[in-house]
Amino acid sequence: MTTEFQNLLDRLQQAEVDFVIVGGFAAMMHGSSLMTQDIDVCCDFSPDNLMRLMRALSDIHPVHRMTPNKVVLELTAKNCANLKNLYLDTDQGVLDCLSEVAGVGDFKQVRRVSQELEAGEKLFYVLSLDALIDAKTAINRPQDQLAVNQLKIIRGMKNSKSDS
Repeated sequence: MTTEFQNLLDRLQQAEVDFVIVGGFAAMMHGSSLMTQDIDVCCDFSPDNLMRLMRALSDIHPVHRMTPNKVVLELTAKNCANLKNLYLDTDQGVLDCLSEVAGVGDFKQVRRVSQELEAGEKLFYVLSLDALIDAKTAINRPQDQLAVNQLKIIRGMKNSKSDS
């Protein structure tokens, strides 16, 4: 794991942001060799949680990367109510915050099918292998198809070890 990714995750955890790691980084945590350029998390989009997120990132200059002028992240209780996703660039890398995951559901459902895995000597909630396969299958981009194939092989290897 890159130092930047570890720093982003540590910041979220220290600020008590309620989140689950999903996407390509979750696949890597399960053993995938595919690389990713960002961290995708599914999080509680309540105003309190989003304000903790903003505070966690404030000194690493978060900006909305999908806006033409890279608008600085400035959340209020009022504008939080209208958000579904946040696609952010920071000094520590790209962080995508999702309120739901295709093929799995909203944050509560994602949290129910997550598990704790270690990254950088810390435990984080990560989408389970089966749920990650469901999500990647639902999204179905070419890179997701590659990930699904690899994740199914990893699942088969884990299942055969547990059968032994």
